[in-house]
Amino acid sequence: MKEGDEAHFNLFDYFLGDNRLSDVEDRAAIWWRGEMMTYRRLREKAELWTERLLNEGVGEGDRVGILLFDSPEFIAAFLATVRIGAIGVLINTFLTAEEAQFILKDSGARLLITEPPMDAKASGSNLPTIIVDREKNALITGSGSGMPKVFTTGQTPAFLLYTSGSTGMPKGVLHLHRSIPVTVKNYSRHILKLTPEDRLYSSSRLFFAYGFGNSLSFPLAEGASVILDAERPTPQRIARIFEEESPSVFFGVPAIYNALMGFHHAGNPLDVSSLRLCISAGEALPSKVFEDWKREFGIEILDGIGSTEMLHIFISNREGEAVAGSSGRVVEGYDAKLMDEAGEQIAEGESGGLWIRGESATALYWNLPDVTEKTIQNGWVKTGDVYRRDDSGCFFHIGRSDDCFKVNGLWVSPVEVESVLMGHEAVSEAAVVPSVDEMGLATGRAWVVIRTGEADESMKDSLFAYLRERLPRYKTPSQIEFIQELPRTSTGKVQRFRLRSGGG
Repeated sequence: MKEGDEAHFNLFDYFLGDNRLSDVEDRAAIWWRGEMMTYRRLREKAELWTERLLNEGVGEGDRVGILLFDSPEFIAAFLATVRIGAIGVLINTFLTAEEAQFILKDSGARLLITEPPMDAKASGSNLPTIIVDREKNALITGSGSGMPKVFTTGQTPAFLLYTSGSTGMPKGVLHLHRSIPVTVKNYSRHILKLTPEDRLYSSSRLFFAYGFGNSLSFPLAEGASVILDAERPTPQRIARIFEEESPSVFFGVPAIYNALMGFHHAGNPLDVSSLRLCISAGEALPSKVFEDWKREFGIEILDGIGSTEMLHIFISNREGEAVAGSSGRVVEGYDAKLMDEAGEQIAEGESGGLWIRGESATALYWNLPDVTEKTIQNGWVKTGDVYRRDDSGCFFHIGRSDDCFKVNGLWVSPVEVESVLMGHEAVSEAAVVPSVDEMGLATGRAWVVIRTGEADESMKDSLFAYLRERLPRYKTPSQIEFIQELPRTSTGKVQRFRLRSGGG
């Protein structure tokens, strides 16, 4: 147990307790559908949610499913849940009914909070359910009184985030009350350096670890405000929010930045004049996207790597020091090391598996003790990512350990080949996966989205020639396929397993 973890600590008090509220009560906390909600109003809403949960019989340790679009109700319901010592189960609204019901069953949820049309996804769970009806604006009434005595500490379980399930059914990642303040101290205060005047906007949603920090942890902890939006974050929608809501900090993923660049190059207005910081995570940010964005708008994108297991970003670029193609340096408060397959630390400059250590690490995988034991060893979390580190301490992403492959006995990094491909003026996006040639020998196959020109044999010849000039022969894919768009998960990551099986 860390120092202080035995003392009373609760996330509701951390964000909205009496002492805290006296400093921020009249400030803007949330911008929602063109209206402003103060910190005091947010607390009142969370108090009403507290009463409703208590009336439903929710108690300490109970799991409460939250299947909501980004909204003030999401934040208020979450804070009410942790206030009474229950555990919030944050559910991805993009999941299928089967996946949502699996999470509710796996977590042992005793209550679900949802809204149309997601309520249909969970209808088979037969759980007691609170349905938010935004159109009627009718949810809960009451005085917000009757708070029971609950003693939580930094070590008390607070919420479950489920992984995307790209290698099977989703896995529950448990975080404690102390996890959020650690990410605030380590990442927000060292990298974002927020002030109360900042307005944050994230294209990644609250039910993701990345979006949860962006839209809840960081703005509320620093007395800043967040712009919440329930609509799909298309380039058109993001451009409208930039223009009408004037965010100062924007969080996206590489696919979003690439789409915004395409939107801008097509002649559409993209007003970034209010932005002072742009952040990227989820996948490695291609050098070309970084360079195009900086050249076009004069703003660096601060790429970084985080994970559900660590709750947020633990390696990041810094403002004024961003390096194209790099995830940056280790964030203060975290330790990182690169290990070989035998569990030995690798020499400087070589590639190895990334292990990370920090106090925001998950306590365990829910109901999966074997996975917990395999992934978390002596406080170190194995991320599954392969990196190299240069002599300045910058980390460069090679790929996921299960995405890298060998050709002629030599390792090929898909990220490296994709970065080269995207340097071609005709290429918008690219993904490289292992394949075999007509002789049954290992090779690479590139799936390419064309920005300009015809997706024909002459374009293939041009791309092959471009690659051969810039890569060793074994790294050059012998197969190129054109595709209208890359298949992606709801977090924006490329679904490489679909490309390996033919792109469908």
